[in-house]
Amino acid sequence: MTWVTVYTAFSPADAQLIHSRLEAAGFLVNVAGELSALSMDGYAMAAGGIRVQVPSDMAEEARALIEDKNTPQT
Repeated sequence: MTWVTVYTAFSPADAQLIHSRLEAAGFLVNVAGELSALSMDGYAMAAGGIRVQVPSDMAEEARALIEDKNTPQT
């Protein structure tokens, strides 16, 4: 399975919010770089952020959900 980044966050809380929204909608979700960001100050910014990822065949639909302002926040 190939993972595709659909959202990049610079705080773990922001990444987990998007993770929760996608998971609640039935997506398989992976958060990459979060533990490193929690263990080292400034790591998330230096490494390009915490990446919220989904399988490549779900990426377009996941991005649409993230961008949909009418979708209730979890």
